[in-house]
Amino acid sequence: MIRTALLLLVVCSVSAAWASEDSRRPGGVAIIDVGSAALAMPAVRFNDRPVLVMRDADRWKAVVGIPLDTRPGPVTVTANGVDVKVSVNEHAYAEQRLTVTNQSYVTPDQAQLDRIGRERKIIDGALNNFREVPVTGIDLEAPVDGPRSSSFGKRRFFNDQPRAPHKGMDISANQGVPIKAPRDGVVTATGDYFFNGNTVLVDHGQGYVTMYCHLSEISAEEGQEVTAGETIGTVGATGRVTGPHLHFGTYLNGTAVDPAIFLDP
Repeated sequence: MIRTALLLLVVCSVSAAWASEDSRRPGGVAIIDVGSAALAMPAVRFNDRPVLVMRDADRWKAVVGIPLDTRPGPVTVTANGVDVKVSVNEHAYAEQRLTVTNQSYVTPDQAQLDRIGRERKIIDGALNNFREVPVTGIDLEAPVDGPRSSSFGKRRFFNDQPRAPHKGMDISANQGVPIKAPRDGVVTATGDYFFNGNTVLVDHGQGYVTMYCHLSEISAEEGQEVTAGETIGTVGATGRVTGPHLHFGTYLNGTAVDPAIFLDP
């Protein structure tokens, strides 16, 4: 019986794309059929991290975040110990060059580097948390209304110095505009961080996390349960910014993925 179930899992795991969210590229999402919902929910892992699994009618679907530094070609996802090959497509991201007047945001001193390291541990802890609760969907409402940049994945240069790719979407909005939770979730971290400024992280379950940066005010507390549409803060220009906007990040299995995948266009 177990052998039959595993064989069925392998066959189902290579099924075609499910919904528009399936985007098998670096910084994208692979949605994989991992078997019949008549069976127990399978344990799915990618890069040795647990993966979100949710029910879609009578099937289980794994929702896998693909890191930005993934090379095009096959990668391996495991479901109940069975290897499933997923093909990652090539995708080119643009470059972005910004001028920052505060030089400490380009070349932080040792005290600032120590602070950044402490804050990184807090943020990583929230991004890598895996809260085992049912997840019924991955679509998101826009946290604020405004023009959305296509800046996710851009290789950034601050004052001509190369930095890591941009791992979120910048949404233009005026100072003080309320930011709404795009789905139900639990606030897992808040703080005033060196680069991100005032920041809120919301856990939507099974490693699905959203992040909101550069806020002028934070309106939610760590541990607070929030519902879709509830205000969690206001747009600002704190941290390393060139003006008021919301940096909106989305994460799966501890990796940043393009927020545009989850938002209604």
